Amino acid sequence: MAVFELPFNVIDTRDHECDSESCELVQQLPTALREAALENSFLLRYLHSLPIAEIGIPTYHEELEKSDGDEDSPNIIYKAHAGGTFIHVFADPEGIRDWYIAIEPSAEHPKFPQIMADIEEGLIEYTDELEAAEGDQQLAGILRWVLAQIFKQPVEMEIDEILALPKGFLGEEIKKAEDEPPALPEGAEDSAGTDAGGESNSTAVAVAEKTETAVARPKKKSSLLAPLVKLFGGGSKSTLDIAGKYGLNEDDLEGIKYSMVREKVGLGVLQPMINDHHIEDISCSGVGQIFIEHKIFLSMKASFGYKTHAELDEHVLRLSERIKKPVTFRQPVVDASLPDGSRINIVYGQDVSLRGTNYTIRKFSEDPISIIQLCKWRSLNWEMAAYLSIMIEDGMNMFVSGETASGKTTLMNALCTFIPPNAKIVSIEDTAEVNVPHQNWIKEVTRKPKSGETDSGVGMFDLLRAALRQRPEFIIIGEIRGEEGLIAFQAMQTGHPVMATFHASSVQKLIQRLVGDPILVPKNYIDNLNIAVMQVAVRLPDGSVGRRAISINEIVNYDSAADAFSFVEVFQWDPVTDTFEFTGFNNSYLLEQIIAPARGYPPARRRQIYSLVKRRARILEKLAASGLEGYQEVYRTIAKAIKDGVF
Repeated sequence: MAVFELPFNVIDTRDHECDSESCELVQQLPTALREAALENSFLLRYLHSLPIAEIGIPTYHEELEKSDGDEDSPNIIYKAHAGGTFIHVFADPEGIRDWYIAIEPSAEHPKFPQIMADIEEGLIEYTDELEAAEGDQQLAGILRWVLAQIFKQPVEMEIDEILALPKGFLGEEIKKAEDEPPALPEGAEDSAGTDAGGESNSTAVAVAEKTETAVARPKKKSSLLAPLVKLFGGGSKSTLDIAGKYGLNEDDLEGIKYSMVREKVGLGVLQPMINDHHIEDISCSGVGQIFIEHKIFLSMKASFGYKTHAELDEHVLRLSERIKKPVTFRQPVVDASLPDGSRINIVYGQDVSLRGTNYTIRKFSEDPISIIQLCKWRSLNWEMAAYLSIMIEDGMNMFVSGETASGKTTLMNALCTFIPPNAKIVSIEDTAEVNVPHQNWIKEVTRKPKSGETDSGVGMFDLLRAALRQRPEFIIIGEIRGEEGLIAFQAMQTGHPVMATFHASSVQKLIQRLVGDPILVPKNYIDNLNIAVMQVAVRLPDGSVGRRAISINEIVNYDSAADAFSFVEVFQWDPVTDTFEFTGFNNSYLLEQIIAPARGYPPARRRQIYSLVKRRARILEKLAASGLEGYQEVYRTIAKAIKDGVF
């Protein structure tokens, strides 16, 4: 992976010995940055490489704030979400994109290739230990344990402790078990009767208590070491002191450990960006730099990329094998999910992409964004969330529609919180993006035919047809694109509530796509769709870009005589004030004509249903004021409130 020229001259610090007590740079650093640098020698080494007199001392942030993106010329270092790395954001005085520079542990040595060859040979003597790992977290832990053995270092954790770790992906934030959800805030409604103490405590790694004996694990083939085992065979544990042989210091050894885990368990140079929860998209458009969409600093360029097509192709081949979806010239296009749930699209080869192989990674939070967070960010307001909660609870069919990267899936995941907690859910997707908090959840994904085989694969149509036989109480479709749309409407007609995302920027265009080729839903089926939420990336009054549910629409009916569709816009976004208006207040077809009768409201009192919307909105707002925010916490609290009949 090539490193591109930075907008400042990097100082060679390989021969610099830093004494923190007398080092002029260390004494100049702000307290928070000095403490971080002294705890992480690679960060201190990076700071020494900066021309401080020219660019100034970077500002340090343990966690970024939204306002940090307002700086005209940022020079900021912040701590990545996981992985123990740091990120330097630096303004490019001659470009429109700021620089994104990953600061990682590293090892520089004139005999580095020989060192790595010795380590690779030493690794094959620990195949039993490595084969016992299940999942990236355990494999990374055991790999570090093995490297400590090879380097003659004390181990951080014993094997049984490592094998007690969750199987999660590399860089995952492992959460401790949580208690009951917090009670509804006092004054929101009658007490839900829940116990306090549902606060989440999380650490980078959760270690189970030591057991008397090592945890038994079934032996399995290790894709990491299988080629080396065939080449060298097994053997007794090496007595070679690699650290002593090459004169490696502690920083060198930590750099090697980090690099080995990053390359063999993670996604190589992309891993720091995968670990950074501020990143939304990672884009490689061919030979050249990698580009990033950042939640705070928007469009950025990475300090590394690809100098040649051969280098790019080699990296993408390894990347595709890592995700078990290898690309070939016969099958050059791959859609898949990364271990952390992010979505990756790869187009391989210059014959189908003139600038060469390219890929795009769309990141998704490991812990989905909750409906309370979305309301706090003003993507929608409390009344809209309350209204949608009633619609979902009463089994209305809903599409979240919008353009690419408008936040459709994020909103749909957040709305899943309102599905009754005892419901059985079936989700169907091309690439896994839906995240449902319920336990009784069947998660199905399509399978493309394998290259060279006559197998036709398993498509959305097949899975949706199968879902109708699985007695679901809710069907979630990742995205409707083709013939599965017609089956979705048939499922609606049979009484199965359906929620899906859809690519259309308005209700009119949504209907046009549904009734047109290739979906071809009959027009008189359209009113089975009850709700269309239009989610759009918009320009806000202050000039920034935000995501808003610009309207919520009720599909009423299709008039065959006039060949026209009727719909009611119940909520509308005002782009001037960045606020929402409940335009359907006392004028909602679904609330008054469908929901109210189903809930037992007599005709003369049906408009009292609007008080339920107001009450739920107050409950959600007071839950937010109490500090409740996390996706799972919100789900458990609302589920408990639904069970107790207070929501």
